[in-house]
Amino acid sequence: MLSLGHKKLEVWQQSIQFIVHIYKLTHKFPNHELYALISQIRRSVVSISSNIAEGASRSNIKDRRRFYEIARSSLVELDTQLEIAKQLEYCNERELEIIEAEMNQLFGRLSMLISKTK
Repeated sequence: MLSLGHKKLEVWQQSIQFIVHIYKLTHKFPNHELYALISQIRRSVVSISSNIAEGASRSNIKDRRRFYEIARSSLVELDTQLEIAKQLEYCNERELEIIEAEMNQLFGRLSMLISKTK
């Protein structure tokens, strides 16, 4: 694998760990959701770290900031999808409390990264 600067960003490192947590959570969902909600949730969570990496590789600050904003938007999208999973009772309150704490921390870090990218 490449040894690039984005891998040194704490927010990117956290987003990679977050992917693992989300994959483990969605592994418990019903099989009939594999190509629907599970797929959508997994795409959203992977998009977070992917856009952080792509943004960090951009030399144009405006482009960099835009990719960080997309990463944060993917996190918001994921929040909606997890709310749907909660309503469908695919996950319990305790599981979501842990995920929610991680999401809030990621959101804060992404917001800080965006505000520092000028």
